[in-house]
Amino acid sequence: QVSLAESGGGLVQPGGSLRLSCAASGFTFRNYAMSWYRQAPGKERELVAIVNSGGSPTYYADSVKGRFTISRDNAKNTVSLQMNNLKPEDTAVYYCNRHYTLVTWGQGTQVTVSS
Repeated sequence: QVSLAESGGGLVQPGGSLRLSCAASGFTFRNYAMSWYRQAPGKERELVAIVNSGGSPTYYADSVKGRFTISRDNAKNTVSLQMNNLKPEDTAVYYCNRHYTLVTWGQGTQVTVSS
């Protein structure tokens, strides 16, 4: 059974940092590119970052480039998103998923950037 479980969200002040983690199970994790997505209230889900199956290359949306870093640990079946210099517009529920062949979405993790 395929499962994705995101964690690490929270409330942070502008300029702060958070590290999100996603634990995957039920498929051969090392064979798949993985992505982080986010969905802000009233908006569609958007792609934030991609990491290839082997850890590189990576891709970032323009809105997060230079501030966010995606990485993965194929031994632990996890993908992470280090978020620095957070802005109020980063407030959203963050999700991970396989990039090219989506599976059932996890519950996501809420990130709120506010003073």
